[in-house]
Amino acid sequence: MSSWWRNAVIYQVYVRSFADSNGDGVGDLEGVRARLRYLADLGADAIWFTPWYPTPMADGGYDVADYRSIEPVFGTIEQAEQLIAEAGRLGLKTIVDVVPNHVSEAHPWFREALAAPPGDPARERFWFHPGRGENGDEMPTGWVSSFSGDTWTRTTNPDGTPGEWYLHLFTPQQPDLNWTNLQVRAEHEEILRFWLDRGVAGVRIDSAAMPVKDPALPEVPARPEPGEHPFIDRDELHDIYRGWRAVTDAYPGERILVGELWLEDAQRFARYLRPDEMHTAFNFDFMARPWEAKELRASIEATLAAHEPVNAPATWVLSNHDVTRPVTRYGRADSSFAFTAKRFGTPSDQELGTRRARAAALLVAALPGCLYIYQGDELGLPEVEDIPLEKLQDPMHFRSNGVDPGRDGCRVPLPWSKTNASAGFSPDQADQEPWLPQPAGWADLSVQTQQQDQGSMLNLYRSALRIRRNLLSHHVFNWIPSTEHVIAFTRSETFACLVNLGVEPVPLPDTAQVLLASDTLNEHEPVLPPDTAAWLHLPERQS
Repeated sequence: MSSWWRNAVIYQVYVRSFADSNGDGVGDLEGVRARLRYLADLGADAIWFTPWYPTPMADGGYDVADYRSIEPVFGTIEQAEQLIAEAGRLGLKTIVDVVPNHVSEAHPWFREALAAPPGDPARERFWFHPGRGENGDEMPTGWVSSFSGDTWTRTTNPDGTPGEWYLHLFTPQQPDLNWTNLQVRAEHEEILRFWLDRGVAGVRIDSAAMPVKDPALPEVPARPEPGEHPFIDRDELHDIYRGWRAVTDAYPGERILVGELWLEDAQRFARYLRPDEMHTAFNFDFMARPWEAKELRASIEATLAAHEPVNAPATWVLSNHDVTRPVTRYGRADSSFAFTAKRFGTPSDQELGTRRARAAALLVAALPGCLYIYQGDELGLPEVEDIPLEKLQDPMHFRSNGVDPGRDGCRVPLPWSKTNASAGFSPDQADQEPWLPQPAGWADLSVQTQQQDQGSMLNLYRSALRIRRNLLSHHVFNWIPSTEHVIAFTRSETFACLVNLGVEPVPLPDTAQVLLASDTLNEHEPVLPPDTAAWLHLPERQS
């Protein structure tokens, strides 16, 4: 049996913003179920759902209160089971999100820990610690949060006096779990079994390099050596994921583990993809690079080289629920991406960004490995950057003291139809407006509008994924010599991809037939315009 995950197209669903079935302004599982045919027709092989569990929504659902149920606003466990089964009948596998680094402050374990005295076993599942200084008033470490700000919050004892501190690498509402505790390990393996028993095909592991901490709680070195960082990429992690792999391997049908790994060291990254650990991991390097041939070529080379020794497929992704959408990002003077660089008022040329995003879509779809598509990228949706300040919800915005616009701009509910106050996100006559406001003109980018336009972004994606499935199921890859502003490679003797990232047109091979192009080509002049990609059929060599 072929390994489906080595070449899969995986569509990311952020449930809250996908489709609202009941008019409360929030996406739900029934909304997804009603749109499964759309995902199958698009060409997806699997759906990755960001967390759909009960949550206070302090961090978009990544603060999980109960892994064995469904957030009531989204639906029920029975609806989730029905969704998994119905997707499967359409050929769509389901991947769920698990967050091992932390839970919600509303999780029963943390509530029990807060009610227990120092030294109680209930607190050993977390990182409770006395403070520094004469009265314990100083945080145990100076670690900085991924969301800016402090990583420790002090508790209050039952008598009202200041108590111990607890660790949270994200928000205070997301206390970190202590993975030296055997209960924590056993619980997560049972969570995996719970969802695997319900038919999911895999698990995406959030912040996969962060769960294990150095118990000595040292400060972060200025330049940590490999394995030396106190809370990122600790060597002990590999034993945990080997345990998870043993769980998935016990199930039929090749269930997979996908890691979210933000690591610069390619060799350290590849260690997580050894045959007894994760199947694949997200490649964020490509997504973070600017729209420059030299940069993207270097990323492709480094990514393929890192995966080759462990025989794991690379993954390619242009954005996700945390990242500025490509149409906006590629229209900026600095088209790279870094969380620390996000600011209000950064100008973007949307026409240029759209042209580049179309070319980028063909580029990543032509590369060997897995392809991830974040909901709405197939529609060419821009980042929504004028959400009223009082409507913003993302903690990254608030913890940056309002400097960072946060991630809400890529989470705005999708447009499905040309009419209706919510562009079809909610039913007609819905009781509530969408949980984030949609911009004016959103209906012009809707699925209904784009289905009727052969030149739309949606139809470009559909065509690309159809050709990809038929012609690119293998992992052959060879560079074609090219000029400095062109990326060119073959995937077989008869298939080539050319991308022009320069400012001048470049000639196309005289004997090549254009299978698909990201923009309209002049049929009388065989050239590839700037910021354009083309898939070519090459004539077979004569023996």
